Amino acid sequence: MFLSYPILAALLGMFVAQFVKIPIHFLTSGELKWNLLFSTGGMPSSHTSTIISLTTAIGLTSGFNSNEFAICVVVSAIVIYDATGVRRQAGFHAEILNKLIVDFNRLIETLKDPNLSNTDSKKKLKELLGHKPIEVFFGIITGIIVGELTYYIYPF
Repeated sequence: MFLSYPILAALLGMFVAQFVKIPIHFLTSGELKWNLLFSTGGMPSSHTSTIISLTTAIGLTSGFNSNEFAICVVVSAIVIYDATGVRRQAGFHAEILNKLIVDFNRLIETLKDPNLSNTDSKKKLKELLGHKPIEVFFGIITGIIVGELTYYIYPF
């Protein structure tokens, strides 16, 4: 085969998590957004699903006591921390900056013409960058399921 089982599991973990975001968003909002297939943030965390699928695959093939599995666990912890911490905080900062841009544009437009009511920003920063803990949790569950299923399907 051209792809090793761990790489295939990781890629499928990412694809499944990204694809599942579309029906989940549709069920919660009634809005069908195909661009979620290529976006960051949302339910479940595709970063988490990808790394956990890889970690599961390495555990199943190399053993859960192997050095390779230990490395994957450490990298998984870093990815999960990044998804819930750093990237989530960056999303909060983007939200605040977008509000400041709107307020600044409103001020500038008001100074130009007090009767002008258009206060929208020209371009907003992406606010949905990181994940809530529940999104990461379901990313972990998705990753484990994909890693396990791929193991039983992959022709060794």
